[in-house]
Amino acid sequence: MPHAPQTTALLQTAAERLRGGDLPGAIAAFEAVLAIDSRQPDAWFNLAWAQRATRQFDAALESYAQGLAQGEPHPEQAHLNRAAILSDHLFRPEAAIVELEHALQANPDFLPAWLNLGNLHEDLGDRGAARRAYSAVLARAPDNGRAHARLAAIDVADGAAGAAVARLKTVLPRAASVEDRADLLFALGNALDAAGDSGDAFQAIEAANWIARSIAPSVYDPAAHTRLVDALIAAYPAPAPPSPATPAGAKTPLFICGMFRSGSTLVEKILGQHEAITPGGELEAIPAIVQSLTPYPVALTAGEIAALRARYLAELPGTGIVTDKRCDNFLHIGLIKTLFPEARILHTRRNVLDTLLSTYFLQFGDGVTYGTDLRDAVHFYLLYRRLMAHWERVYGDDIVTVDYDALVTDPQASVSGMLASLGLGWDDACLSAPDSPLAVRTASAWQVRRPIHRESLHRWHRYRVQLGGAIALLEQQGVDVGGG
Repeated sequence: MPHAPQTTALLQTAAERLRGGDLPGAIAAFEAVLAIDSRQPDAWFNLAWAQRATRQFDAALESYAQGLAQGEPHPEQAHLNRAAILSDHLFRPEAAIVELEHALQANPDFLPAWLNLGNLHEDLGDRGAARRAYSAVLARAPDNGRAHARLAAIDVADGAAGAAVARLKTVLPRAASVEDRADLLFALGNALDAAGDSGDAFQAIEAANWIARSIAPSVYDPAAHTRLVDALIAAYPAPAPPSPATPAGAKTPLFICGMFRSGSTLVEKILGQHEAITPGGELEAIPAIVQSLTPYPVALTAGEIAALRARYLAELPGTGIVTDKRCDNFLHIGLIKTLFPEARILHTRRNVLDTLLSTYFLQFGDGVTYGTDLRDAVHFYLLYRRLMAHWERVYGDDIVTVDYDALVTDPQASVSGMLASLGLGWDDACLSAPDSPLAVRTASAWQVRRPIHRESLHRWHRYRVQLGGAIALLEQQGVDVGGG
């Protein structure tokens, strides 16, 4: 059906605003179009996209539903996007699975839905269902690198590292793209590591990181990150004044942060078993607030603080004490303590070389730009140490350091200390409960589902030669690589 002239002009305006990054303007224009004629699935789809980008998640879900009701020509895409909102932002993985199943009913060959379905089943701890989803991908695309890589990770978790290595070596020469090759090399390196072949493992991981770095849309900028840390230290020289008392029964955020791969997921899993604590996972709320502040850091008025505090709490899931384990929130402790002067911060710390090695062995994508180069990782780590030392000077006992090595060596003592710092009594469930039924959205999902173990302690010793350059850089700056 042809559009009326007024509708056509509004659609052009909406599209121009969307392309130009004016999301509020695009939303207003699409809404004006749909107020005139609601029978336009493309307008609903684009409205939903803009609403999701502006973190209006419930509205986006409804707009996608309206588009589907109006005959969206690619329903699998709308269902996939609804699944992403439900899983990533609204913490409803079971509902996300239903959406992915709808996507596959509309298009059984839609590989993104199969891959996301596998990821969700992994998050929920269902290895069998995850295997079936990834196998469905390979039935349609036998050389799909991501599916082979995820199946290999499950094999390693099941104790079949040798079988994973053999299969990956067979598949690797058939990689159809550089992205697939990177996926397979990361998987191969981790499988070789699990099989005890450190030399070949590191070679595979080096190649994987070289590819990842060469195709990344952005790379780590040491000078820019140094400027950011300088600005953060200058902007938050002292604690913020106390905020109004938190109403009884209100949600209370508990921030768990530190370097990636420093034990934050394990800490959240343990604390999440306590009757008073709800695990919230890796929330995007603080990074989203940071992105909205230009420039950052910036001084905030009392009204702005109240509004941002309310915005954060509106996105915080659960009830009571709710954990937010977004690791890189350590950068934003000054902002967090401005919005929540009463907040406690659990700072997870691990041996520096174990931390850097574990980061180097994992495929983080665009979110960890320093992870593909050990020199960049050392630079980032040194700035992290400097910034955390500043936050500890400013906020004192409100920052509680949790040492990973001590946690896995003597869990009861470490957990008792954490709970005491939060004013909570002991709960046997923290260390004795079975694996949590809640989703675990982390690169170490299968590791963290295992009982607490010491196998990752001092893993770096097996790679001492390969880490020689990083060790030298750290020692030049006075870092004790043995103790972290």
